[in-house]
Amino acid sequence: MEQLLALEMVRVTEAAAIASARFMGRGQCDEADLAATEAMRRTMDEAQIAGTIVIGEGERDEAPMLYIGEQVGRSDLADASGAVDIAVDPLEGTNLVATGQGDAITVLAASERGGLTHAPDTYLEKLCVGPVAAGAVDITRTPAENCHRIAEALRRRVQDITVIILDRPRHEALITEVRSTGARIKLITDGDLSGAISCAVQGTGVHAVMGIGGAPEGVITAAALRCLGGEIQARFRFRNDEERERATRMMGTADEDRVYRTEDLASGDHLVFSATGVTNGELLQGVRFFGGGARTHSLVMGYQTKQVRFVDTVHMFDRDRPPAVRL
Repeated sequence: MEQLLALEMVRVTEAAAIASARFMGRGQCDEADLAATEAMRRTMDEAQIAGTIVIGEGERDEAPMLYIGEQVGRSDLADASGAVDIAVDPLEGTNLVATGQGDAITVLAASERGGLTHAPDTYLEKLCVGPVAAGAVDITRTPAENCHRIAEALRRRVQDITVIILDRPRHEALITEVRSTGARIKLITDGDLSGAISCAVQGTGVHAVMGIGGAPEGVITAAALRCLGGEIQARFRFRNDEERERATRMMGTADEDRVYRTEDLASGDHLVFSATGVTNGELLQGVRFFGGGARTHSLVMGYQTKQVRFVDTVHMFDRDRPPAVRL
């Protein structure tokens, strides 16, 4: 199941990346996001799956497609092995694309039915680490203590680890505390999901992600980190009573003290994760257009298969024109 699903899902993120990359630097956030969403939805309908969107662009009355509960793919496979739950972020980093900055990606996670938590559109306090530091951290401890625990697990000085934090006013105290340990910080404007994946891949120079970000992205992050052997710990941080009520309806609880771990957010036995670069980043290259086609760079992973693939694909839109690209 995973191998077939992985091949189908990487096609979906590639299509979304190509569509949104055409808006790079044009200052059009909404248009880039819509292009990615439409391309992702169109490609899903061609896939050999019977999918249900469990994390998407919002409720049905808020989103014309990829809304929560939408059926995608082939309905005739609903009772077969092709039935899957899908969590999507058609374009993580709409502002990054609009301004031509790096690390924008198109991303999705898929699992057998019930394998992904149906998280409401609210915030999560997150702590993400790679495989070496997994099990060594505790989100209920202070950020400073976790920095020291990460450094100890990695057998480094705390001054030699790098923590990604979203550059937001709500993180002022967090940033101050992490800096007090001597740890290095990489402040990002968007894209904590991309950062979380980076901390689980050797050679990126990133060792942890801390702070409050989107809950839906947290579920997709959990799927990626479970495939990579990393860890996410998270606690809900609701902004108002409406979000608390929505969490109760969707999940049966709105407990802000409960710590959700990787397996709580992405419990599936057959997890697949796929991401494609839209703009150049530390982990993935962005879409590169050439005469008659484009080239994409993707990451696709399967939990059961224990495989992590970096996929370099040349898309030839016009076969009559020779591809001006080095293979």
